[in-house]
Amino acid sequence: MTGTLVNQYGYALLALLAGLGIPVMAAMNAHLGVQLHNTALSTVILFAVGLAVSTLYLLLFTSPVSLSPSLLFATSRPPLYFFSGGLFVAFYIFTITWISPRFGVANAIIFVLLGQIISAVIVDHFGLFNAIKIDISLTKILGIFLMVTGVFLVKRAG
Repeated sequence: MTGTLVNQYGYALLALLAGLGIPVMAAMNAHLGVQLHNTALSTVILFAVGLAVSTLYLLLFTSPVSLSPSLLFATSRPPLYFFSGGLFVAFYIFTITWISPRFGVANAIIFVLLGQIISAVIVDHFGLFNAIKIDISLTKILGIFLMVTGVFLVKRAG
């Protein structure tokens, strides 16, 4: 039980750190897009840097045997739509890069967060895409309602 609890705190901390980086990335990439006068170019640069870092990590910390292209489909054949996550990332990056200078980083992130919470609850409730199934509860529905209320209060105060 203690090990599981430690893992849960570790996962929460890591997710929190990732979340802290999203508005920073949004602001930096939005400013780059403004400076370059090109949202698409700043998005391509962001992905190029991400690809370089991901490739370096893959090469340094992954077993050479697991890099074989034939192993990608040897043990299982995931549906093709599982490979389309990059479309969502690209849409997010293009959108946040274009909207942030016009709408504000906080406003953009608040609505992104609201969308993430709603989507996450639906994915968990139905166990979509092989996610762990966690039923929706009245408490979660109340939390989403409070979040929506908070979004409108923050937006109204700004």
